[in-house]
Amino acid sequence: MVFQLDHEDVYEGGIKDGEYEVIIKHAKEDATQSGAEYAEFDLVVRNDLEQKHKNQHIFHKVWKKKDTGKYNMKMFNTMGKACQLQNGKQYKSMQELLDDFAGKVAIVSVKNEESEYNGQTYNNLNVKSWKQSKFPNSQHQFQNSDRQDHEGQSVQVNDSEMPF
Repeated sequence: MVFQLDHEDVYEGGIKDGEYEVIIKHAKEDATQSGAEYAEFDLVVRNDLEQKHKNQHIFHKVWKKKDTGKYNMKMFNTMGKACQLQNGKQYKSMQELLDDFAGKVAIVSVKNEESEYNGQTYNNLNVKSWKQSKFPNSQHQFQNSDRQDHEGQSVQVNDSEMPF
């Protein structure tokens, strides 16, 4: 096997502020340990276009409101319009709506911002806006670790495949 270095394919300390063409790998509902519920979108910077940070992930959360326990549907409408989901389509469940986002493309504007929680400061990459992709016909190729073929399934590994 031959190994070759490529100085164009390097980590640069995280995704920089800016706009990126992304593809949505998947979306799901989840909750924090304290019970705060949210929908999480796993966005991948597309590798079929010339842009920095190809194949890196951006995790975007849409939180349920504390006072109502419901999502702000304006956020899903904004994202759905950017991803060109069918206007007026009805979904039987939140997961059905989230599943419809999988494989869709959009442009997101992101910004690194600091937040404080329990006296500690964290750096977060936040999605600030969504727009329709300039290149809706995606040719993105998910990396082996990003493939959806085995997601949620157990994979058998025998001792001979282990490096130790």
